This record gives sequence, C-alpha cells and structure tokens, in this order.
Amino acid sequence: MSIITKVFKPKHKALIGYLTAGYPDIETTVKAVSVLAENGCDIIELGIPFSDPLADGATIQHASHEALMKGVTPQICLETAKSISEITDVPLVFMTYYNPVLNYGLEDFCHSCVHAGVSGLIIPDLPPEEGKELEAVTGTNNIDLIYLLAPTSTDARVKMVAERSQGFIYLVSLTGVTGTRKALSPELGGFVKRVRKITPKPLCVGFGISTPEQAAKAAKEADGVIIGSKLIQLIEEDKTLRSLESFTAGVRRALDSRKNTGGI
Repeated sequence: MSIITKVFKPKHKALIGYLTAGYPDIETTVKAVSVLAENGCDIIELGIPFSDPLADGATIQHASHEALMKGVTPQICLETAKSISEITDVPLVFMTYYNPVLNYGLEDFCHSCVHAGVSGLIIPDLPPEEGKELEAVTGTNNIDLIYLLAPTSTDARVKMVAERSQGFIYLVSLTGVTGTRKALSPELGGFVKRVRKITPKPLCVGFGISTPEQAAKAAKEADGVIIGSKLIQLIEEDKTLRSLESFTAGVRRALDSRKNTGGI
C-alpha cells in the first residue's frame, strides 16, 4: 500500500489541495503548504509551471505564467518539494504535463521525485494508452501515477484507468478546464457511481469545487475532493494566508460533518 493510498480510510473524506509551485513565490508556496497541512489537507498537489497548460483555467494559467516569468523550473520545483517534505509528512504529488517530464528524462525525473519526497504524479495530457513507459519507471520507484477520468469517458476508458491508475483516480467533475464554479454538475453523482461500480480504488473529484458546501456534496459519493483555483485566489487576495487557513479549516469541517444529507 502506497503512502497516498493510506490516506483513504473508512469514514474519512480526503482533502487534496493544489498550489502552483513558485506562485506568487517559493517562500509563499512553502508557507501555504504548511497552512494546508495544519488545517486538514491530506495530500498536497504541487503544480509544475508549464507554458501550455491545456487542462487549466484562467486562475492556474495565470499562476503558472507568473511562476515561469520568475524563473521557476522543474528543478526548482523538485528543490521546493524537498524543502516541504522536510517539514511535513503530508504526501506530495506533482501535477505536471508530459513534456517537462520527458525533457528531464523519465528515469532521472522519477529518481529526483523520490529524493524530493514526491509520492505521486498527475499528468493530464498523458492518456493511459501512452503511459506504459512512464508506468514502468514510476512502478520501480514506488511513485503512484494517477490517471484522470471525465464524465465523457467511455466504459472501456473507465475500465482501463481503473486497472492502471495508482493511489487514486482523479475524476474531473465536468467537461472543461479547472476553475471555480457556482454549482456542481448535476451529473456528477451519476458519474461517480458509474466509476464506483467498476473499481474499489479511491475516487477523488476535482475541477470547480470552491466552497465547503460543494466539497461536502462531492464527497457524498467520492472518497475525496481536490481544490486548486480557489486556494490560489485566496493567496492572491490575502498575502497573510489567514483566509487560506480559514477556508481550508472550513472545508475540513464540512467533510467531517455528519449533518449533511442528500446526494449530489
């Protein structure tokens, strides 16, 4: 059982927080991770800035662009992850695109991830049909390669991802890119149930979750929720990180509450 899989326990809903590494700066990234970990985040995703982030909405695109302009590279992200892993036991996952990993070298990148304390990889533009080479390398390095599913995924794709994804399966809540939304998709509950029929692996919902109430609703069927754009917005609005602290604690309380009734 991997360190990521151990997060998913009976009656516990996992909270996964995403931050773009180096935005607005490295120091803030490290501080923000501590805030998230201390207020109930079970896993931290660190986004490696990339020039063509196809799966990301305006908020994360902007953060990625700003980090790149400040010279944040995959190597700096690895060094940042290493610093973070020395101050917290919360599992770290890199969210990146395949090009930076390929350019770094699959073996070298995975070895560097192990050294930095990174336990998983999420690569939105790497479909499972093309992931076997990286799967072999991550497997020998005990790194979970986490695949994504969308509501439009066919039953064949769901079965393939269910077999190949490690750690958990990332369920995209809607067709589109990341970003805050006013409401969850009414089809989300059915989507989660469809995947649940095929696999017992942990299912985590991301894209569009921006309030404690939305998180609690998404977690009715799923094993965890992933929040990114909202966290970045809070950091932009309040450099003291107090708003980030309050929001994260509020989501944790919502996930832990047994007062919520009804489905998605």
